Amino acid sequence: MRILRKTCLLGACALLAAGAGAAADKELPPKPSVADIVKASRAGDWRPLDPDNTLYMETAAGRVVIEMAPAFAPNHVRNIKALARAHYFDGLAILRVQDNFVVQWGDPNEDNDKARKVEGAHKTVKAEFTVPLKSAGPFTRLPDRDGYAPESGFANGFPAGRDPKTGEAWLAHCYGMVGVGRDTDADSGGGTALYAVIGPARHLDRNITVVGRVVAGMPQLAALPRGPAPMGFYDKPEMNVPVIAVKVAADVPPNERSRLEVMRTDGAAFQSVLDAQRDRGGPWTKVAMHHVDLCAVQVPVREQQP
Repeated sequence: MRILRKTCLLGACALLAAGAGAAADKELPPKPSVADIVKASRAGDWRPLDPDNTLYMETAAGRVVIEMAPAFAPNHVRNIKALARAHYFDGLAILRVQDNFVVQWGDPNEDNDKARKVEGAHKTVKAEFTVPLKSAGPFTRLPDRDGYAPESGFANGFPAGRDPKTGEAWLAHCYGMVGVGRDTDADSGGGTALYAVIGPARHLDRNITVVGRVVAGMPQLAALPRGPAPMGFYDKPEMNVPVIAVKVAADVPPNERSRLEVMRTDGAAFQSVLDAQRDRGGPWTKVAMHHVDLCAVQVPVREQQP
């Protein structure tokens, strides 16, 4: 991959060439890349998405696939699936895109007399900001310090924090994570307004219920026009981006489902993925950090292999 541009200004090419020559003396030994590890992985290193805990949000730009996390927010996940099965989201809209923060979808008329009725589900659900450690399942811990949690790592594919002293675990607001919008009252959300993270948002950890993550289709969300109103809201109805439908994957005919699988985060292959992202080697890397932030770790996702 070529990183340096062909054109240079004010002698920058000469300086870059000199720097590159000096850095070449410090070339790091080659190490397996994430792509190498994925290629060498075995079938047991992967798990398919559970159709009953996967949502498909259909937009004009394509399908957004959301893996739900019932271990961390069982009541919200149950309620959101009930909303989807009642067709609550169908025909609603993406109504907020705040640059470097979140993309939010829901009912543009939620606060007026045209609001869509909630049927077959609950309007609000008691907050699920954290869960007991034992509920979170196997945890692959990062060795690096995290400013937002005593320990950080991955639980069943989801970035998470935990505190052994309090006995709590929670999902982290990394890129692509999906949370439940709420008002000031902690229990005022229920899943009728959802958002996906597109920028730094770890300060929201343990302040909002997180229900899953986007495993495919983030470009359809992150590339949307930014809203001009405060907090990135679209200030004209014609700017809203229609949500065609939201469905539980289990309700979609098998031949129409997205056949995706996620690398297991409790196995040796993922540990190698972590190591590759903590200590990058090879001719391009001149300084290895020996560190990786939780939200910088990419959990591999691919089409199911035959």
